[in-house]
This record gives sequence, structure tokens and C-alpha cells, in this order.
Amino acid sequence: MSAYKSDFLNVLASRGFIHQVSEPEALDALARSSRITGYIGFDATAPSLHVGNLLVIMMLYWLQQTGHRPIALMGGGTTRVGDPSGKDEIRKILTDEAIGQNLVGIRAVFAKFLKFEEAGGNGVMANNADWLNQLNYIDFLRDVGRHFSVNRMLAFDSVKLRLERQQELSFLEFNYMILQAYDFVELHRRYGCVLQMGASDQWGNIVNGIDLGRRMLNAQLFALTTALLTTSSGAKMGKTAAGAVWLNADLVSPYEYWQYWRNTEDADVVRFLKLFTVLPLDEIDRLAALHDAEINEAKKVLATEATALVHGRAAAEQAAATARATFEEGGLGSSLPTVELPRADLTAGLSVLAAFVKAGLAASNGEVRRAIANNAILINDERVTSEKTLIGESDVTADGVVKLSLGRKRHVLLKPI
Repeated sequence: MSAYKSDFLNVLASRGFIHQVSEPEALDALARSSRITGYIGFDATAPSLHVGNLLVIMMLYWLQQTGHRPIALMGGGTTRVGDPSGKDEIRKILTDEAIGQNLVGIRAVFAKFLKFEEAGGNGVMANNADWLNQLNYIDFLRDVGRHFSVNRMLAFDSVKLRLERQQELSFLEFNYMILQAYDFVELHRRYGCVLQMGASDQWGNIVNGIDLGRRMLNAQLFALTTALLTTSSGAKMGKTAAGAVWLNADLVSPYEYWQYWRNTEDADVVRFLKLFTVLPLDEIDRLAALHDAEINEAKKVLATEATALVHGRAAAEQAAATARATFEEGGLGSSLPTVELPRADLTAGLSVLAAFVKAGLAASNGEVRRAIANNAILINDERVTSEKTLIGESDVTADGVVKLSLGRKRHVLLKPI
């Protein structure tokens, strides 16, 4: 049972989000007595956010749902530098044009979770390029840089690990923690923001911002982090053999997204229902009582509810219906992921190894070979026993496709054009 008195911290604690909080009693009292403003920063290093980002997005969601004001901070400025946290090598420097294109894709995600001012809500979408790109270097060194100790900066894990491994850390990246700390100060000035949230690997950077706010503005600021999420088997959240599980539908279809959650490990279902859906806790408790084969029903609920948040209720229900038709009723499932390929590829005969890699069902030929050895590869629901199998025109069904299956749960349609 949560010991917090404010709705905000009570919800986060009861649903399993909280890892660390600075001055928890003071933050709890403030959140109970007034509307607070909190933010999370997102650098624009890709055209979409992915499932790994979803945990902190949900923290902003609950901040707003409990009566407070969320800021989604776009890192238009900091993306030009690159956060060294958790990285073994220098991050690729993106052009301003690429950053701008990435921001368009990322912004689209937030409108599904937060109600912004233009839509009648109180959420704010800010971009740190608005202040970082205008900085005068000498003034910044004098006004902000003087508050940072190099000795202390060298002690941070993001810096220390790179140096211990003798991996290069550029001066550019070394400055990232100063810029992130300054973001917190600037958001406090502009919006009265008092809370920065993030994953636990950001704790040091956030605490830097708290310290800078105290030194520059005599402000009391707060930090709240959530644990870096892995599955029960130790795998990193949001990664599959086919790559990252993106939140934008043009990169990962609603069906593929639904299927990702349907394949959740048994031991993770209840935890993920609390973190990645908005189902009431008493309903989650009911699902938690399901065991053995019944737990598959809880997984379907998780998949549908998580997909509804990102892609809408209609797309989530369609994905569930497609899965039902494919797995339970033996149908084709018209909205299965489809990969187009030149008809000439089938005329010449397409290797089963190449087909499964092309379809994104495996990352390499070796992975397909291992799956064949484990009797896990099917073409049009017929098991494949040889890696020399070719897919040809005769395999195209009356629906104009070839159905590729990896095990019972992952399917892709090849469509010759």
C-alpha cells in the first residue's frame, strides 16, 4: 500500500513506476496542496519513439490525469550534442533537417497520451532549441558553467564507464549534462516547472538540474525516476528480432504492435498491465488471479489495451480480431503485416531463408536455419523441413499472397506485385 497522500505519487507508486524520488515528503505535500508542473525530455534521434520510451510517457499521462501540468520537452537543441548516458560510443551527429523531420514523427505520439493547450488541455510541448540554439558561449560559461565541478562530472557513471573502458568521450557529449541541467532551470523560469522525471539512468543529470536551480534561482526542484525496464528473462524492452518496436503505425503496424504485447512472458503480464494500460487496479487484480492457460486471456487484454492507447480503440479491436481469425479460427487474417516483393522473385524461386529475413520474421539466415531445425517455420501453414526450400508462383494462394509463419504467433503475408 502506498504511503503517499497526493493522488499523483500514490498512483505512480501503486502502479509500480517509482524507483527514486528526491525529497519525497516535500514533493508529496506540494502535489497534494497545489498543481505542479513536471517534464520529461525526449531527444529526436529517430523518426519515432519506441516501446522503451512508453514507460516515461505514461508517467506524464498520470501526471496530467491527477490534475497537474505535463511538459513534453522536445530535444531539438540537445539532439545536436548527444546524450552519453548508457552509450559505448559517440552518437551520430544529425543534421538540423533530420532532427526537424524526427520531431514531426515524435510529436504525433504525444497527442495520443496528453491533452495540450491547443486541444483544450493544460499540457505543454516545448523545444529546447528555443533557448539552447540562442546561447552565447562565453555568457553561458560564465553564468552556468561556473556552477559545475569537473571532478564531480567525471564521477558520473555515463562519463566514468566510458573513460574506464578507454572509449572516446567527446567534449561535445561531456557538455550534455550541463545543457540538460540548464533545461530544467529554463523550464522553471518559463513555466514554473518543479519536477523532472525520467528513467533511472538519468538520475545524475536530473540532480544536476536540481542543484543548478538552487544555485542560480534559489528554487526547490525535484527528481523522480523509474527503473530501466527489462523483461523477466532479462531482455531489453522494445526490441525484437526484427528491430525496435516503434510507436508510429507507419513503422510498426497496429497488428504487429498488438502481437508484441500478446507475446509478453507470463511473469510480466500483471506488471505490464499496471505500467502500460490505464485499467483500474481492481480489474488488474482480477486478471492477476488467472493461471496456466487462462493467462493467455490476460495477455490479450494487455495487448488490446496497450494498442488502444497508441493506435486507438478501433485499430486495437481489429488487431485482436485478426489474431483470433489467424490463430483460433484458422483463417488468413486480412490485416496481417504484408510485405510486397517483385513477382519475378517468385518466378525465379525465392529461398525460404531470404523470404523470412525479407519479411522481418528473422534477423539472419542462421536464425531461419535454427527455426527450421526446431520445426518452427511454416509456409501457408505447411511445415518447412529443409533450408533449401524455394517459394514459387505455385505457393501464392487464391488471396494473392504467401503466408509465412514463425511458430504459432508470428505471421507475415508476402504479396507479389
